[in-house]
Amino acid sequence: MAQTISAEYLRLQQELHRNPDYGVASVAFAPIVATICQLNAIRSISDYGSGKQRLRPALVDNGVILEAYHPYDPAFPEAGEPTTAPLVCCIDVLEHVEPACLDAVLQELASLVSQLAFVTIHTGPAIKRLADGRNAHLIQAPPSWWLPKICSVLEVLHLEMHDQMGHGFWLLLAPKQQSPVIDGQPAGDS
Repeated sequence: MAQTISAEYLRLQQELHRNPDYGVASVAFAPIVATICQLNAIRSISDYGSGKQRLRPALVDNGVILEAYHPYDPAFPEAGEPTTAPLVCCIDVLEHVEPACLDAVLQELASLVSQLAFVTIHTGPAIKRLADGRNAHLIQAPPSWWLPKICSVLEVLHLEMHDQMGHGFWLLLAPKQQSPVIDGQPAGDS
């Protein structure tokens, strides 16, 4: 599999995670994740880019008790490897990915989704900066830039703009389906 993070950027992320206020977005989105869990009888999630694993206790605060919680964050190797689950959450992560690694991260993310994915993306600059001076959001782009990339690996079920944590949007996604049928014929057939 292609590289999802460089060694130097991993070091910068580990350093930034020393800030106790870095990685708080999952708490703000926990009510939406809780609703998704409740409506779909989901009891197992994979938290891709889990940071300090704040999502799990925030879900408990919202009435969701999980049978399995699988955190993954390269900055916290003790969390373990990425794991497949009925719901994969990727909250305030993709805008932090190195542009050269984004396709590999999206492929890995899609490979983990067995039923649904909840993804949030902030579209503007972050308040925090990396130790090398760059903005913590390496990718600052509108939904029109993100959607083709995401749609290449997952199906969009719902998109909603939000002002949680600033400007951005969230998506409910599903694995890619079989080839589409248009007017009774598989797409691409003539």
